[in-house]
Amino acid sequence: MPDFFLGKSKVSVILHHTNMQEAFLKYLEVEKGYSAHTVLSYGTDLRQFFTFCGYLPGSEVPSAVTHRQIRAWVAALINQGVTPRSVNRKLSTLRQYYHYLNITGAFSGDPTQKVVAPKVAKRLPVYVKDSDTQKLFEREIFPEGYHGLRDKLIIYMLYFTGIRLSELVGLSLQRVDLKAGTIKVMGKGSKERIVPIHPELLPLVREYLNARQSEFENVTTTALFLTDKGNQVYSKYVYRVVNRYLSLVTTLEKKSPHVLRHTFATHLLNNGADLNAIKELLGHANLGATQVYTHSSFQKLKSAYVKAHPRATN
Repeated sequence: MPDFFLGKSKVSVILHHTNMQEAFLKYLEVEKGYSAHTVLSYGTDLRQFFTFCGYLPGSEVPSAVTHRQIRAWVAALINQGVTPRSVNRKLSTLRQYYHYLNITGAFSGDPTQKVVAPKVAKRLPVYVKDSDTQKLFEREIFPEGYHGLRDKLIIYMLYFTGIRLSELVGLSLQRVDLKAGTIKVMGKGSKERIVPIHPELLPLVREYLNARQSEFENVTTTALFLTDKGNQVYSKYVYRVVNRYLSLVTTLEKKSPHVLRHTFATHLLNNGADLNAIKELLGHANLGATQVYTHSSFQKLKSAYVKAHPRATN
């Protein structure tokens, strides 16, 4: 276990050399394996809260915080138009911070326990209809050459594997095993999983790899997906690619890589795939995160029932 963490005997050393927030963020990064983006968000949430309470950076005293201050912060966020989902995420940051202080022995108590989180309306995942996804495979919407092959593989990889945007950006050549027909994906919390490559996708992967080699003979980066200039693609770049091509086949307002992930899961479930298998493919930590797709499938089933049953008039 790293020296900075975590036994009570080390707490005084931690607090002597760094403030509590920094120790907490380091714990999230090293012990929990949270991404740099997530750790940054946690740090922002904490700074916002303690600034709201009037504490200067580096002088936070957890024992001085009361549940009334937290409630006032939550109310202020809502009045500013922050969505209940985002408020709950910020409140979760504060809960985890006080949990960390308790398990390290730096503080005893938790003012967040008396704070009720705002209710969040259940949001069904947005996905592309079967008939619209077929247009991606039936129409020649991708241009010739490396540029078109790369864009096509990005779209197909997201749809055929269900991987996250960050996971696709992080794919390297070494993580693609054409012989086994799999890719190794580094998911949330630095958890690795193996995802099968659909047989229909394998020829396209081979074709793209050949085009990549021809286009960028002297490129040293091992990233699988490269920009037109030979650099590793980044999140906004992939988002623009997905948005551009989905705009050609669907009228959905939201056209993002995550929509293709939702589409992957929903289409699998609608075609009889086991929910636990979908959970593993998506890299979800628990089944509850995957069960949201059953709601979409149920709505489809209910609609079919109402249309088909002679007595289903309501």
